[in-house]
Amino acid sequence: MEDLDFSQPAPAATQAAAVAPPPPSSGLDSLYNPALALKFFQIAGEPETLAAGTKIFAEQDKSGGLFAKGARVYLLLEGEVALTLKGKPLNLVLPGELFGELSMITGAPRSATATARKNCRVLSLDEKRMLSALQQLPEFSFMLVGIMAQRLAHGVDRLLASRKGPMPPRAGGTGLDGTQLAELKHAMGDPTPTPMQAGEAIVKKGAVGVSMFVVTAGRVEIFVNERRVETVGRGETFGETAVLGPNVRAATATAESDGAFLAISREAFLGVVRSRPAVGVALLRSISERVQHMDAFLGS
Repeated sequence: MEDLDFSQPAPAATQAAAVAPPPPSSGLDSLYNPALALKFFQIAGEPETLAAGTKIFAEQDKSGGLFAKGARVYLLLEGEVALTLKGKPLNLVLPGELFGELSMITGAPRSATATARKNCRVLSLDEKRMLSALQQLPEFSFMLVGIMAQRLAHGVDRLLASRKGPMPPRAGGTGLDGTQLAELKHAMGDPTPTPMQAGEAIVKKGAVGVSMFVVTAGRVEIFVNERRVETVGRGETFGETAVLGPNVRAATATAESDGAFLAISREAFLGVVRSRPAVGVALLRSISERVQHMDAFLGS
């Protein structure tokens, strides 16, 4: 694989196949780094050769469970992979791009079918190998945060353009559970969560943010253009793009009830992923669940 060169950013049209471009104001359009993705997958990825016409996974395949082949994320090295939904074209994956990451992170059924359009070479990671690679290259997690944030931003834009009201709260079982919250706090040096009171603005749109947040008690409402778009509760995250670097807040977050939250800086997030990669993946899963919940609500 020494002959592969993903050092240059993929052209805009190429990147769109794996990650749709964010709104112009988001500042995330140049986030995907093919060279970083290759470096990450070379740590523990398993090489696979796929003949043209091979179905890699199918929509609604379960990605979790014992011996689940579907529980993998892929990096395409050569060839083309078509993503389809209900038999209709969705995206085209080109060399240097990821696919299958959302289902891998959440453990949810596949949301599309992936088929090799040409003879392909890929590197794939199951959950165990992914955790091992994250310990060695935790910076890769920032790119995944950005991908999830991009998708969430698109969902918010679609919600604002629709006539639908705010999304209903997600059902139980989302976000970090009690054990994971305790591990997160310990990895951060056991800080005391910041208390919040009902009606208190935690962050305001337009302010510069340097930390993401995890709710440890209570609920927080998220507003965009004075319209409530969602609510997050215990173990769930918000304000994620700030861990990518100082970022202008795109939304206002207000405490719906009394409670508390943890602020996680870029450095703290990196430390958590390095020392407890499973907790880092749980943070990514919380963001992904928000994306999937919004997609389901909007009927995508």
